[in-house]
Amino acid sequence: MNIIANDENKRLDIYISEELNISRSKVQKLIKDNRILVGGITRNASYNIKLDDEIEVNDDLTFTIDIKPEKMDIDVLYEDDDLLIINKESGIVVHPAPGHYTNTLVNGLMYKFELSSKDKIRPGIVHRIDKDTSGLLLVAKNDFTHEALSEMIKDKKVKRTYLALVDGVIMHDTGTIDAPIGRDPNNRQKMAVTEENSKEAITHFRVLKRFKNNTLLECILDTGRTHQIRVHLAYINYPITNDPVYNNKKATSFGQMLHSKSLILSHPRTNNEISTEAEPPKEFNDVINELEQ
Repeated sequence: MNIIANDENKRLDIYISEELNISRSKVQKLIKDNRILVGGITRNASYNIKLDDEIEVNDDLTFTIDIKPEKMDIDVLYEDDDLLIINKESGIVVHPAPGHYTNTLVNGLMYKFELSSKDKIRPGIVHRIDKDTSGLLLVAKNDFTHEALSEMIKDKKVKRTYLALVDGVIMHDTGTIDAPIGRDPNNRQKMAVTEENSKEAITHFRVLKRFKNNTLLECILDTGRTHQIRVHLAYINYPITNDPVYNNKKATSFGQMLHSKSLILSHPRTNNEISTEAEPPKEFNDVINELEQ
């Protein structure tokens, strides 16, 4: 199994444990048995991974990878020889994970397109949005583009703008949340603002509209931590409406009211600007219309 690291400055054993959802002690045994290589060489469990490290996990008895193309309706908003920009539906998982290799966006993409091959589990995927987040996603068709887009995202050269509906009325017109995010020490399935094994996370927001008990925000990411917008807004006590994880209220099946609205970047090969925008899904707009009435 080959994995391309999408994080940095995290211990190798912790990263593999979280990424593959296996125990840390199991990972440490694999490392001790020289079954995990980074860049083709053995590393200690305490090795701090770097972005785009190529990690090889040799544990064929535990994992079988067989990601098959599947026919799927995919809304493609931009395409050229190097990259795609997809408008993902809410409810679709972006890429396979151990034990879940079907019905993901990657399965559908493999049916229609040639994708970069740097990561065998996540071919083409250079950044992720959550299952129940809708909207725009960059996809690389070749390894050159994969590497270039990963570096651009790391260097904050891709402008990503989201729409978020939150519970509560925010009176500040604009704001910036600068708070590190890591695994919730009390619940490993969640992320949290914490000083423990965390990374810098910065979210800017602007109020678009206020309702009686809610606020519609535009959010811009400086960083791309897991669940970043959801965690940050819950941290300041304005959780995203209908968020099943970070909002204490009961959520419907649609999931959180969070939509990846626009992407602006320079094409990694031509340097021409690409600017793409996607309208929120009907379910999102229906909630907004109800609040306006």
